[in-house]
Amino acid sequence: MARKPRRVHPGAPPGAMQPRSGAPGSVIQAICYDADSISERKIEAREALPGLLDERRVVWIHVQGLDDEGLLQYIGEIFRVHPLALADVMHTAQRPKVEAYADQCFAILRMPADAGTLGTEQLALVVGQGFVLSFQDQGGDCLEPVRDRLRKSIGRMRDRGAGYLAYAIADTVIDHYFPWLEDFGERLEAFEDEIVARPDADTVARIQDVRHDILRLHRTVVSLREAVNGLLKEPLAVFTDETRLFLRDTYDHSIRALEMVDTYRELSSGLMDLYLSTVGQRTNEVMKVLTIIATLFIPLSFIAGLYGMNFDYRVSGWNMPELRWAYGYLFALGLMAATATGLLLFFRSKGWLGRAERRRPHQAPRCVSTRPSTLTRK
Repeated sequence: MARKPRRVHPGAPPGAMQPRSGAPGSVIQAICYDADSISERKIEAREALPGLLDERRVVWIHVQGLDDEGLLQYIGEIFRVHPLALADVMHTAQRPKVEAYADQCFAILRMPADAGTLGTEQLALVVGQGFVLSFQDQGGDCLEPVRDRLRKSIGRMRDRGAGYLAYAIADTVIDHYFPWLEDFGERLEAFEDEIVARPDADTVARIQDVRHDILRLHRTVVSLREAVNGLLKEPLAVFTDETRLFLRDTYDHSIRALEMVDTYRELSSGLMDLYLSTVGQRTNEVMKVLTIIATLFIPLSFIAGLYGMNFDYRVSGWNMPELRWAYGYLFALGLMAATATGLLLFFRSKGWLGRAERRRPHQAPRCVSTRPSTLTRK
């Protein structure tokens, strides 16, 4: 079960933290590397953190669990992290953003957490000369591909500095949105087919849930795009000109993700119209059948009512002479059947009952085209 995001109490001073009482401790993982070597270990004692600083190597410290306020303050003192940035690290309800503090860059990203509920988790980054600090509250992340690239020395990742590591983390977070968005798109397509085939009584409620998820996802991706744009434009020495070229590609990925979300947003908005149209069409079909039945019985009721009048044929020869006819009953039934058949043929000729398609002799047969997909894959 996901934890409830923590927010600072109203009126708290700037930089105030809000630890959670009774929560488990933090887990610290450190990766130190250069072009020729790499070391990875779990930090058991916080006193070992100062010894990781090395001007010749890049240090990546990942903290999982944000309930130890003393640990965060200790890390802030070692790496000279601004108190406002530390407060934003602990308050996990932040939107994606980028802020510059002296020679450091602070960024808030949101990682995909649960595709079933469109949940995201905050990932906070502090990037400085020779180090990257990353913080998350819950266990599990999408950064294992970055760690594998460092361990296996894939590409030139270990030849570049901390700014390139921050780029790789941000790029991996955004790339994980694409399979997540595609799965959500398949849900929308299945939902659309379900609405056309068999709209249920709770369809409206589920449509509203989808629209709410899309709106929340749209806000997240828009902020994420602006955060990547902030990384690209911050004039910090930690991001070299070469790294900015890669950040430009990440910014393009964020735009593509936002375009997919906008597509799903339009589709989710159209689901309600599709539902109302489908229900209205089915209602019209039912009303058409009932109207045809009622229309058929109007003349039949007239005939039955005519011959049900109590006129005495003995008083006048014009008073229902069919009552003295041996075939009068059969004549009335036949008249009703002929009237009903005539009405049915008339309804069919007008296209009100079934299909009355009339092709001209030289008219080519119609081609049946398959319904195109409403979602565009990128």
